[in-house]
Amino acid sequence: MRPTWTDASFLLAASLLVALGGCSTSKDAVLPHGDSTMLDIWNQETGGGASSSQASRRLLDARQSLRRPLTEGDIRAEQAVNSTYTRTAANEIYRQFHRLPNPDLVMYVFPHLAGTDPAPVPGYTTVFPLYQRVQYAMPGERLEAY
Repeated sequence: MRPTWTDASFLLAASLLVALGGCSTSKDAVLPHGDSTMLDIWNQETGGGASSSQASRRLLDARQSLRRPLTEGDIRAEQAVNSTYTRTAANEIYRQFHRLPNPDLVMYVFPHLAGTDPAPVPGYTTVFPLYQRVQYAMPGERLEAY
């Protein structure tokens, strides 16, 4: 009986040939070396060299445009965004983070004996919150009073 090529063995052989072909490539052919150093490339691309004063001046002008002072419109917009979260004298007396409802449960404890020397405890009623922790809403999330 003659052996036949199956799809799996064909794919295995093809991937092996591709992998061996990739290992035969030289790094100098893929990444050729030049005469310039990293400092030379940096100075050429950013205009940081002493010889190109016009290029360095353009770079300095571009940086200065990013360091512009804030305008009145920028300041007002920032204050409008932060005014809902920042505490000031005007909003100090108002709660910003309202408590979410935590209903009280009323439980009746039947008369029982307690302790190592059993002492009678009369029946009583107690109140405790439904949830263990108090949860708070984000500002503006819950506006209705409860």
